[in-house]
Amino acid sequence: MTRNASGESSIYQDTAGRWHGKVSMGMKDGGVRDRRHVSGQRRADVVTKVRALESKRDAGIAHAAGRGITVAQWLEHWLDNIAARKVRARTLESYRDTVRLHLRPGLGGQQLAKLQPEHIEALYTRLQRPWQHGCKADECGKPAARCPKRKGGPELATSTVLRAHRILSRAMKVAMQRGKVARNVCVLVDAPSAGNSARAATGSLTALEARKVLTAAEGLHNAARWTVALAVGLRQSEALGLQWSVIDLDKGTMSIERGMHRVRGKGLVFEEPKSERSKRKLSLPPQLVESLRSHKVAQLEERLTAGSLWEDRSLVFCQVNGKPIDRRSDSRAWKKLLVSAGVREVRLHDGRHTAATLLLERGVHPRVVMELLGHSQMRTTTDVYSHVLPALAEEAAEEMGGVLWG
Repeated sequence: MTRNASGESSIYQDTAGRWHGKVSMGMKDGGVRDRRHVSGQRRADVVTKVRALESKRDAGIAHAAGRGITVAQWLEHWLDNIAARKVRARTLESYRDTVRLHLRPGLGGQQLAKLQPEHIEALYTRLQRPWQHGCKADECGKPAARCPKRKGGPELATSTVLRAHRILSRAMKVAMQRGKVARNVCVLVDAPSAGNSARAATGSLTALEARKVLTAAEGLHNAARWTVALAVGLRQSEALGLQWSVIDLDKGTMSIERGMHRVRGKGLVFEEPKSERSKRKLSLPPQLVESLRSHKVAQLEERLTAGSLWEDRSLVFCQVNGKPIDRRSDSRAWKKLLVSAGVREVRLHDGRHTAATLLLERGVHPRVVMELLGHSQMRTTTDVYSHVLPALAEEAAEEMGGVLWG
């Protein structure tokens, strides 16, 4: 039996006649030498295996020693060291949630190099599987999704599964580029179809309900918060991150330049919008301008009352001490306001939908509504407000009839 110098590959035969090879692949984490072992009945077979390992080592694409990296381990590395340097903090948090809730439980234990399209397809089928009753003859009297003994599920929306697919595909693309896998198996899987996955804004308030909400808000702290929600349809993060510096009350304009989000481990953070379309300048209704003027005066009185306790961030909507408003507190205030107004319960985000729906119903072009909301594509606007468009088409047909036939 012969061995080569330390650090070089070696091939030798044991006393039983079996051939072995050892290849130095470098160093493991922690400074321990990574030396791989191969064996075979013939020397030629071992030489081939040794040469293959040496080629991977020299090309910098050797896998970690041991039983191999798992999908969960690679996703964790991708999140911490690759995605974290490219995406915003809130986006990274959403990636982590998708990996934690869906990808890791479904694929985490699978060997990365052995991941197959069938594994991914089976996961997507499970994620979109509908809930079923677990009780006899639906005796609980509740929908299947709320049955105490429910089974199946989790019946995720197509858009949620599509998000998981995109995240996995991005991670696998990097794995392929680095030689961890021979191919990105996600490209062999039909991605869940987005279709018209945008939720239709069927929870929008009517004009009468919206007026009741504004009436009930009069005299409340941050009353203008709800006027902004219903008049120009800001996202919650945009409204809570709004500063006085981007509002010109004399010209009646408002610029949307950032949003406020809560990120795990960082608290409340202010970030620019994800797309350039979300950055926009809005013209304000005169009534909203007056509402903001009154709000600014009331906030100045609060500032004087708070004195040294005031935390100055130049926020348009804040607590009585100037501190930012948490989105959960904001949502609770909205629900309380709806009860006070005697209006049916809808989501806070439906206030945004209300602004767009009312404009569309009054004949404002969808392109204008798209710009108001900061949608990146016209398709998003038409999908979300598809329930309004048929009525607009009927009105357009009547208008055309009047033009041509009088």
